[in-house]
Parts: sequence; C-alpha cells; structure tokens
Amino acid sequence: MRDTHSLPVGYLLWVLGFTGSHRFYFGKPITGTIWLCTFGLFGIGWIVDAFLIPSMDREADLKFAEGKYDYNIAWILLTFLGAFGVHRFYLGKWISGILYFCTGGFLLMGVGYDFWNLNEIVSERNVIEG
Repeated sequence: MRDTHSLPVGYLLWVLGFTGSHRFYFGKPITGTIWLCTFGLFGIGWIVDAFLIPSMDREADLKFAEGKYDYNIAWILLTFLGAFGVHRFYLGKWISGILYFCTGGFLLMGVGYDFWNLNEIVSERNVIEG
C-alpha cells in the first residue's frame, strides 16, 4: 500500500488547525481555505477533524504519486519556512526558490499558491523523476 502522507505530520499540522494547514496537506484546499478564513469553523471543525484525519490520510495516500520527493518533508518546509522558498529548493525548483527567498515568498502570495498546489507539484515531480 502506498504511504505518501503521514498521520503524525497530519496531526502536527492539525495543532495549527485553525489555519487549515492539515486540510491543505491532505489535498483539500477548498476546505483548507474555509478553515483558514473561519478559524477552523470557529473551532468546531478543528475538533471534528481530530477524528477525520485517519480517513483524510488514506484518501491522500491513494490520490498522490509516490517517488523521490517526500510529501512530509515538502509540507513541513512549506509550513515553517515557506517564505524563504526552502520547499522549492527541496523540489529542485531553484529559480522560484531564489525568487521566494528574495521576496518573502512573493510577499506570501506564492506561499498561499503553494498551500493550494504543493501536493500536485510533488506528485508531478515524482512522476517525472520516477
């Protein structure tokens, strides 16, 4: 069975759940944005998600491609060092990594874009580099 995403990382990001980061991590950018804008559905959704994370993990494992690049590392780098572009350097995207580093992740707008798209970016890199 594929294991692209990790329960412990999901729960680590859930601690920051009012930001929706765990939902972005598991490939749910629309609800992640709703959580971000409503502080985890005013805390209620955040509590419910503690029980939903195992199923979100299983869905993400089936949806995204395994390969050279680890989703967990990419997401931890994005979450904690995104404005510096470290996750982009990790994925071999040196030009955008340098641009993020020099501009604070394009004034955090690029970081927001990456929260929406990082799973697809990692999955694409894993397919390309097989």
